[in-house]
Amino acid sequence: MNAAVTFALLSLAAAGCLDVSFKRFSRKSRSRGIYVAFCGVSWTMLQLVYFVSQDIAITFDGITLGYGIVAGLVLALANLLLIESLTHLHVSMGSTIYRLNTIGVIILSVLVLGEPLGMLKVLGVMCGIFAVWVLYERPRGGDTVKGAVAFFWLAVAASALRAIFGVVAKDGLSAGADADAMLLLYAMAWIPCGLVYAWRREGQVRITASKLAYGAVSGLLLCLTANFIIAAMTTGDASVVVPIANLSFVVALLISTAMGMEALTLRKGGAIAVAGIAIFLLAQAA
Repeated sequence: MNAAVTFALLSLAAAGCLDVSFKRFSRKSRSRGIYVAFCGVSWTMLQLVYFVSQDIAITFDGITLGYGIVAGLVLALANLLLIESLTHLHVSMGSTIYRLNTIGVIILSVLVLGEPLGMLKVLGVMCGIFAVWVLYERPRGGDTVKGAVAFFWLAVAASALRAIFGVVAKDGLSAGADADAMLLLYAMAWIPCGLVYAWRREGQVRITASKLAYGAVSGLLLCLTANFIIAAMTTGDASVVVPIANLSFVVALLISTAMGMEALTLRKGGAIAVAGIAIFLLAQAA
């Protein structure tokens, strides 16, 4: 297993834990904007501590600033829309739609970045998409909520933005942007994005202990997820490492099952097995 795949798997594990924190936060009516801003503060502080402790010098040139700011805002908005959609959609539906950004990553990586599209990549992505589809549980008649269509499209928009982030980040690295500075810009972008959303969309900026706690934990998980995926994209193709990291729903499923949030059924077990096959195929294509 090469370094790119190893980093992608580490990002997968951290992202799975992050998904659980998003799900738990979205269960109650709380300001998603303030939560996202706190996530950004936590991530920024952790990123700075890491840079200082490792004596890492960062460079903010034009390329780094351009790609970093754009990618950071896109990433923050994608996650904000995901959290918003999960307050009105079933978790299975919202997570399924979001993880299908794999399709957009593959298409954009081939069209924009010129990465090769081999048979193993195609088979790996198809297995990953199938695993997500197997996990999806359609809401029963009594569970259907009026107006859910709008939040369905929010999840679709979040998925599309997440795919765009992956390609923009990889393109920035290929153009010579400073990877460490990009990470810091990603983190900082969450702060204004969350505050503006709280002010314009929610009309409130209220700080509570629960938001601070969730923001601190989620910020740590974001820091780990982002650092590992950037390391993976620095050493491998985005069309390989991003689909692997997107299978984080497997980790989220296992954690939520252990916490009693949902039951582990035969159908879900089959999805985990298929996801394992997808990871194997994509690792061979790296």
